Amino acid sequence: MSRSFTLLLIGCLLSLAMMVSAKATAAETDVVALDRIVAIVDNEVITRSELESRLRLVRQQLDKQGTPLPPPEALEKQVLERMITDQLQLQFAARTGLRVDDNQLDRTIERIAEQNKLSLAEFRAALENEGIPFAKFREDIRREILLARLREREVDNRINVTEAEIDNLLTSKAARGETDDEVEISHILIRVPEQATPEELQKLRNKAEEALKKLQEGADFGQISAGYSDAPNAIEGGKLGWKKFSQLPELFQAPLKSLKKGELSPILRSPNGFHILKVTDRKGNTATWVVQQTRARHILIKTSEVMSDAEAQRRLADLKERIDNGANFEELARQYSEDGSASKGGDLGWINPGDTVPDFEKAMNALAPGETSPPIRSPFGWHLIQVLERRSQDVTQQAARFQARQEIKARKADEAYQDWIRELRDRAYVEYRLEDKD
Repeated sequence: MSRSFTLLLIGCLLSLAMMVSAKATAAETDVVALDRIVAIVDNEVITRSELESRLRLVRQQLDKQGTPLPPPEALEKQVLERMITDQLQLQFAARTGLRVDDNQLDRTIERIAEQNKLSLAEFRAALENEGIPFAKFREDIRREILLARLREREVDNRINVTEAEIDNLLTSKAARGETDDEVEISHILIRVPEQATPEELQKLRNKAEEALKKLQEGADFGQISAGYSDAPNAIEGGKLGWKKFSQLPELFQAPLKSLKKGELSPILRSPNGFHILKVTDRKGNTATWVVQQTRARHILIKTSEVMSDAEAQRRLADLKERIDNGANFEELARQYSEDGSASKGGDLGWINPGDTVPDFEKAMNALAPGETSPPIRSPFGWHLIQVLERRSQDVTQQAARFQARQEIKARKADEAYQDWIRELRDRAYVEYRLEDKD
């Protein structure tokens, strides 16, 4: 795989950085366009040049996907609405003190470089060769991390799943003899304001019916999504990817069960608005629940203003040397580790794949039983890891309950996120000036 193609896989995070050069070109050729305001979002504005830059990006994305472009006016309105929603979230994050520090940002960019099999210096040079300013790329990544953290704080962390809900889901699956097949779907949402008038409601229903009619007549789903949908992924064709039925809102489950590959649902009404679904593929559940577990222990040194990365790494290197020369790992963990496991000699018990952060898991998996790692950095600090033993374990029952919990949480989180976005949008002051003439 070439470097250019690999970089494209980073997606819109990389492409967004190209807006800087596009904005500079606009400034050279059309000063009026720079100053023109197309929307006011609370105390900030969106300019015509910003909108044009985002439109160029979206057209490039749709072209790469092979998706026909929707009418220019419809695409312009959709992109502006997406920019307004993003702006509202970023403003809310700023008001509530949510920040992404440089250390976290640097670690994320290092992981992106590693995923592309490049050093940080090589990755930066590759970006510059693609015409993407590294400073702008950093800020795009910072924004994406910020939006993800905002959703986690405001929505995901507030979702509660009870043991009774898990029991009910597993019992209902067993009673119906379901294997929880998976379905790949795309989605169009025509959002309805919380206090919509009957006239507004009818207008939005007509919009949904118009979209459905075009789809039934053979229009490209991605094109209709980009031109009509209010969902966050509208420009990406409304693709939701593979979902288990139990992960989906109950409103979606019944119609999807009867749909074949390529078929469309009728218009579905929820408190958020009108929905249209398309099944792009289906498959049965082939999951297996025998996993390799690792029993490990560790010593953690956290970094802070008084404990630098270099000092934490040096301290653990000294401890590693003592362990290699016969010192007891358990005793050193009790004495030096800053993790909650210190009182147990650093013992983390049996660890399933995915239980730990990627940096820790990768280092742990590279160790043989009885082997101790060199100092390893993770988002939590610096670690020494020692693998005690490994085993293959049938975790069907535990995994089924864990999966059920995650499915219920995902379903609740998707619904809660849409509700939160609608509330954020309804509370905001937004003034449209898109129709103003220069």
